[in-house]
Amino acid sequence: MIYLDNAGTTRVDDAVLKAMLPYFCENYGNASSLYSFGQMAREVVETSREKVAKCLGADASEIIFTSGGSESDNQAIASCARFGALKNKKHIISSAFEHHAVLHALNKLEKEGFEVTYLPVYSNGIVKVEDLKKAIRPDTCLVTIMFANNEIGTIQPIEQIGKICREKGIIFHTDAVQAVGHVEIDVKKMNIDMLSLSAHKFHGPKGIGALYVRKGVPIFPLIEGGAQEKNKRAGTESVANIVGLATALELACKDMKKTNEKLTKLRDKLIAELTKIPHSALNGDAVNRLSNNVNLCFEGVEGESLLLSLDDLGICASSGSACTSGSLDPSHVLLAIGRPHEVAHGSLRLTLSKYNTAKEIDEVIKAVPKIVEYYRNMSPVWDELKKGERKHVI
Repeated sequence: MIYLDNAGTTRVDDAVLKAMLPYFCENYGNASSLYSFGQMAREVVETSREKVAKCLGADASEIIFTSGGSESDNQAIASCARFGALKNKKHIISSAFEHHAVLHALNKLEKEGFEVTYLPVYSNGIVKVEDLKKAIRPDTCLVTIMFANNEIGTIQPIEQIGKICREKGIIFHTDAVQAVGHVEIDVKKMNIDMLSLSAHKFHGPKGIGALYVRKGVPIFPLIEGGAQEKNKRAGTESVANIVGLATALELACKDMKKTNEKLTKLRDKLIAELTKIPHSALNGDAVNRLSNNVNLCFEGVEGESLLLSLDDLGICASSGSACTSGSLDPSHVLLAIGRPHEVAHGSLRLTLSKYNTAKEIDEVIKAVPKIVEYYRNMSPVWDELKKGERKHVI
């Protein structure tokens, strides 16, 4: 099997699993208990919190453990909205191609009377700082813009955005689920007030994430119940998962430069070879993108058919976010960068990890052109394009 859907999820690193195992059957105490067995677990949780904070340039007290990126996004946005409403500020700024964990949370707030401005991302998939400046109003309570896009991998000018928000006294949240562990992040230098992350995107376990909240920024619990996480997130701490998150992030940050150098070479080879296919195009900026992300469109091909044929060859890929894989609608991300519906339906996302090899990439480079040609030969639309009865859009 050749696994190229690492933006969807990653395999757990062997070292991460090894670090987690003792907290299932040996040191399984409840971290909120007062007896020594429970306090052993508490110590491990706090040590893990310190590790996560160090990787982000934050203080340990600013890290809240959650179930993952979606919960972190929802808590950050709901908290800022609640605080903004108390000050009669009900305007939020975001981008047109956020993850649905952000977009759906914003849609809910719009139904409750909030106004949301969605900044365009243009053909390169990058927000313009000038657009943000123009969109800011006296009643703006939050700016939430993702660090790196989950489908096309483009990296946003986060430090510039953070600086503007800090100068204007506006809370800045970033969904950094795809960026953490892959891009160097310093929340203080970048003026980030809130940041969401999820362990399973950097070889940690599923079901665990974190929310960074800068000291002084108001945060309200999304889940009520107990006093865990300093009353900010109820629920018994998943000690093993927390250890897994911290270990995985520590490893990812330690090896980041080496890993990115390897993945950039593999990524660029994929892009160079697969864009040789006639009427194909790379989605998003060619340089300002994650080192492991390749997202392409092939005119005259349905993305689902392409994925199924790749699967038959033992190649795991995707056409976009796993959260919308069951939808027949074209990617909102590709529509946001200006791809027409018929082209957006023919997308292919290949996302790599440190476990991928040059040999695997060569196999994919051989397979994709043959599959694209096969489906184009079957397509009446492609026949019309060849005859000139339709105009190519790529």
